[in-house]
Formats: sequence, structure tokens, C-alpha cells
Amino acid sequence: MSRYQISIDEFRNRLKAQGVSDRVHMAVKCPLCKTVQSLQSFICAGTGKEKAEKYIGFSCLGRVTGAGSPRKEPDGKPCNWTLGGLLHLHEMEVVDEDGKVHAHFEIASPEEAQALEALNTVSETAGAA
Repeated sequence: MSRYQISIDEFRNRLKAQGVSDRVHMAVKCPLCKTVQSLQSFICAGTGKEKAEKYIGFSCLGRVTGAGSPRKEPDGKPCNWTLGGLLHLHEMEVVDEDGKVHAHFEIASPEEAQALEALNTVSETAGAA
């Protein structure tokens, strides 16, 4: 697995380029199971927004839904992976304004982010009914 680094400004620009309606729908992808997830995904799974902020881009959605370990082949279903362990299996790192490097989930494509927003919007509407 080859790692690459991007600046915090590039990171923010790539998220904005996803073309979603709100910050809560900006999406990343787990490096192991390839699940696309957003702040709204965590909120829909029952975490509050503050707790979701701590998870997004660092821990897979499966950490809060009770999912098991990543499978040998990514299947798009959440896993319990987090970047805080001993194994460093991520590819992307974000360099902040102070030059500090942070492991991070990869940024989802605009198509993936928009599809997830649509799915989460349907979930929100169904939950309100």
C-alpha cells in the first residue's frame, strides 16, 4: 500500500468539490472495507453530531453499528476498523497548517458522496415519518 500526503487546503477543496448540499454529507471511504460514509451516516446510525465529528475519517461506521472485522475482500459493508491501532493500513495522510501529519480515510468521489447524500436523505425522511 503506497501512502500519499495532501495539504489541509487540498483536503478541504476535494471535499467541497463533491458537490453535496451540506458539510454533513461530505464523504470519505474506509481504506479496508471501502464503505463510503459521512457525518450524516454516523448521525443516522445513532451518534450525536459531536461524537460523529470524532469518528469521521478515522474510524469506520461499523465501529458504532457493531460490525465485525474487515473481510479479505472489500464488500462495501462497514467494518470495525480504526486508524488508531498498531497497523497502519491507510493510504492518505493530511498535513495540517503546522506541518503535522494525520492519517485519514480517503476522500470519496463526487458521485459516491452524492449517492450517499441521497441515501441518507431518504433514511432521514423515513425516520421522521
